[in-house]
Amino acid sequence: MTGASAATGDVTALQQLLDAQRAAHRADPMPSVALRRNRIDRLLALVLDNTDQLVDAIVADFGSKSRTATLSTEIVGMIGNIQHTRKNLTKWMKPRKVLRGSLVTRISAEVVPSPLGVVGVIGPWNFPLHLAILPTAAAFAAGNRVMIKMSEITPNTAETVKSLAAEYFDPTELTVVTGDLPVATAFSELAFDHIFFTGSPGVGKRIQAAAAANLVPVTLELGGKNPVVVARDADLDEAAQRIALGRMVNGGQVCICPDQAYVPAELLEGFLASAATALRKHFPTVTDNPEYPSCVNDANYRRVRGLVDDARDKGATITVVAPEHQSDPDPDTRKIAPTLVTGITADMTIAHEEIFGPVLGVATYTDANEVIDALNAQPAPLVAYWFGADTADFREFVRRTRSGGVARNEFGIHMLPSDAPFGGVGNSGMGAYHGRAGFDRLSHHRSVVGTDLPARVTTSSAVPPFGTGMRKGMDLMLLRERRRVRKRLRVV
Repeated sequence: MTGASAATGDVTALQQLLDAQRAAHRADPMPSVALRRNRIDRLLALVLDNTDQLVDAIVADFGSKSRTATLSTEIVGMIGNIQHTRKNLTKWMKPRKVLRGSLVTRISAEVVPSPLGVVGVIGPWNFPLHLAILPTAAAFAAGNRVMIKMSEITPNTAETVKSLAAEYFDPTELTVVTGDLPVATAFSELAFDHIFFTGSPGVGKRIQAAAAANLVPVTLELGGKNPVVVARDADLDEAAQRIALGRMVNGGQVCICPDQAYVPAELLEGFLASAATALRKHFPTVTDNPEYPSCVNDANYRRVRGLVDDARDKGATITVVAPEHQSDPDPDTRKIAPTLVTGITADMTIAHEEIFGPVLGVATYTDANEVIDALNAQPAPLVAYWFGADTADFREFVRRTRSGGVARNEFGIHMLPSDAPFGGVGNSGMGAYHGRAGFDRLSHHRSVVGTDLPARVTTSSAVPPFGTGMRKGMDLMLLRERRRVRKRLRVV
């Protein structure tokens, strides 16, 4: 399914794909550990057998992008997480016994992780392979079948993944869908058993609204204006370097990139100087640098330029870190040089909109409480960064702020542990994945309870006539519980 073909035909074809997967799921509703691992292995083989072809497609979609960085972030970076999931499947799939003393009560109770059915994965354009494959692996681990809608903004990658999927999977296991906005809209309106979306908060709202019509649960991995606090005890040069370079990963087109740094007022000049030094060292040229990432398309290029121009027009100080002849944005290559913006005020669009480009806002503070209050007045970001020691101030920052995750002293380090949940909160998303969290998110935890007690002890006690003994027993139980609660309250 490609192109902007008739919406009616797209809906019919999509529904047929979903119907085929659902029928296959009903025929085998609880895949074995071996089959789940086999699907994960085939998914890995799809990627590992075709790394050059996939990297070529991604680089072609961006126009200018490091092949080494693409291989690292899109492919190598997800292998450990997938292997961790595969390794732990047997343990995660085991039913969990509940209800202590069941041998005495003759009631058996367990919670069984069960597949949801068919999961729809809607991938983004910034990491079009990684962020489609990783949730698919989690869905396979949970025993589901998967339909992927690849981003239309990266069409080369989309078509490559679609053609490869057909070589490694039966379409009732995995189907890859391509196409533009009408197809994406029709896809989000299908009655999946779960929708997993990665993208912007604005589009996430539309996905959730479409899913709500069918009562489809969603996982939304979104973004936000990720803050970075530089504490006074931080190594200023090291912090400035890591923050500036973290902003430049994938040309700043990453949902976990630092968006605005908060620096002690007296350290601002030193921070800016160190950041600029690091940027010049790593990016001595821009427009003629084949490894310097372009904005993915004209729309994002114009949007990022607009944020900087608006800030400049309203009084912000713009510092472009590039050779003088390459300091202006280049519409032909869609490259914007590393840019530092200070003096941001609330009337500037950049103060509220996620930048998603090679631009870092820098603000000052005198007391960490100022930063905490400012962050709590904004939508919760996907990650909050802190550069400095693990002090009481840091723990207070963690306690009083809200974010999907917290990372200290390094870009993206909160994603390093394979079993650490990754996800947003509030405006930055809902639900988490990676490791056990992904398996649990895409499973239904089904209670299975049974008894061999005689009916007079169970069902008959729930319907009249009720004897005086039952009422006396409940009165005694309530009296006991009241005394327990009152005692606890007196202790507090």
